[in-house]
Order: sequence, then C-alpha cells, then structure tokens
Amino acid sequence: MHAMVLRRACEALQPMELPLPVPGRKQVLIRVCACAVCRTDLHVVDGELADPKLPLVPGHEIIGRVVEVGADVDRFRTGERVGVPWLGWTCGACAYCRSGRENLCPQARFTGYQIDGGYAEYTVADERYCFAIDPRFGDAEAAPLMCAGLIGYRTLRMAGDARRLGIYGFGAAAHIAAQVARHEGRELYAFTRPGDVAAQDFARRLTGGWVGGSDEMPPDPLDAALIFAPVGALVPAALRATAPGGVVVCGGIHMSDIPSFPYSILWQERTLRSVANLTRRDGEEFLGLAPKIPVVTETVTLNLSQANEALARLREGRLTGAAVLVPDAASG
Repeated sequence: MHAMVLRRACEALQPMELPLPVPGRKQVLIRVCACAVCRTDLHVVDGELADPKLPLVPGHEIIGRVVEVGADVDRFRTGERVGVPWLGWTCGACAYCRSGRENLCPQARFTGYQIDGGYAEYTVADERYCFAIDPRFGDAEAAPLMCAGLIGYRTLRMAGDARRLGIYGFGAAAHIAAQVARHEGRELYAFTRPGDVAAQDFARRLTGGWVGGSDEMPPDPLDAALIFAPVGALVPAALRATAPGGVVVCGGIHMSDIPSFPYSILWQERTLRSVANLTRRDGEEFLGLAPKIPVVTETVTLNLSQANEALARLREGRLTGAAVLVPDAASG
C-alpha cells in the first residue's frame, strides 16, 4: 500500500510502499477514504512531541471503510464506514480508565503517534476506538470531526455554561466549536493573530460576533476563554480578558512556554485548565450532536502524496478550516 512516512523528526514525509497491515484481535482493517491534517500531526513531524514511533505513518482524523475484521470483533462489519480519532488504545484497568477518565490513562497509545495512522491507503484500528459516522457527512467533511471536532467539543464542555465565550486561534477546532457554541445560544468573541484579515473574516462569518486581534481586549469581560492556538502568551492575555470567576481552557496538546504573569489576573477565582485527548463518551456525544446542528466543516482537499504541502500550509498559517488528504486518483 502507498503511505507517507515520517522517518525522522523535522524531516519531510517520504512516500513509501508498505505491506498491507493485518488486523489483530479486536482490530479492524480500514481502507482510508479521507484523513484530515491536524496541528498535532505538525507537532509530531516538527519534533515538538517527543518519542513518536519511528518510522511512523501520521494522521489521526481518519474516515474509512472496514474491509477486514480481526478475531473477536463485534462492533463493526466489513463495508461499514468508521472514524478513527487520536486516542487509539487504553489499558481499561487503571484508576483513570475505571473512572471514565480514559483520556488520562498512563499507558494510552495514540493514532498517528504510537500507532500508524491515516496518511496511507489502509490502516488498522482498535474497534473500541472507532466511531460510526452519520451518512449526512461526506468523507472529507467528516474527517475534521475526529479531532478538531472532538477536541473543540471537549474544550467547550470544560467552559461549563459560560454565556460570553472568547475563542483564541480560529483554525480547524475553533471553527467547529464555534458552531456548537452558537447552537447553544452563547455569545462569541473571536481572537486571531493581529492583522490576519482572512482569519478575522472567517471568524466573523462563523461567530456573528465581535472579532479582533489577540492583542486586543473584548468590549465586555468574558465568562470563559478557549485557547486553540499553541501560543503560551495567549494565556495571560485570555486571563486579563476574563471576568472574575471565569475559566480559561487550553485546548491543545502542545503549547509554547507560558510567560510569567501577575497573580492579580488569576485572582478572584479565575480558573486555568488544560484539555487532554478525548474519551469515547466525548465521541458519542459530539458525533450524535454534529448532524443535528448541523456542523459544517470548511475543508481543502489534497491528494495523499501532497501531505507535505498540507503540513506546510498549516505551519505557515495558509489554511482556512482544515486540510484533508484523500487517496491519489492513480491509486484509486
């Protein structure tokens, strides 16, 4: 099968022909129809997330069809369409797994990081960590739901019932979380890189509210702020914009160092918290809600062989919404 492979961190992906993977117990073999490109992929490729499996097939926002099932598979049959997210395996036995916090399992393994992912024609996945996909979504439309959507949803949930909501960094996750928030009747404020007119126009179209640079204060104090950009300096900026008793939620797996800030902007019972991964419950809730809103994903489709170009566009801020890789026409 054709795949784009990371041989060493900080190097371009290499096109390779790999053996067709064989599904093990409780695993399904999936023909990949689409795989969205996530900022976490960029963190892995650029060496900002340590110790990936190498060589590695990245990609963890996978939509595909089950073509073969391993022993004891009982959730899916051949021909069914499934989505595969970042969280790819947990032990099921630790205190975190037993208490519904499997996203914190110390033995967890992640798709496109410790497990080969979706920048390939085929992949295998643990059936426990696959989700059925509503037929109202096409393959490319559905792909960003598997991480941008899920992480955006979990990040939003961490904000509680905050009415006045600020969103910092308006990329793939933010543009989905904003749609859920609007559906829930929240008031939205969007913050982009100062002077990024294209991102601000995109944010304005989706939020219908105030839009400005991350160096600006909103016209009203926020009840909560969601940070999706991997920029530590946004933490004190968001705290300053947040009202007493509010919460600032960091939605990314990686962020640059947070600069020191005065205690006064955390005082008055403001809360600063992070989001780690996702749970299967997140997936079930969000994927049940998304078609009812309905969530509309903004995507740019590229061939699998253009994976490096997709990563470069994301790295350089040249994407609106999410890039999605699909199999090259020549490879079917």
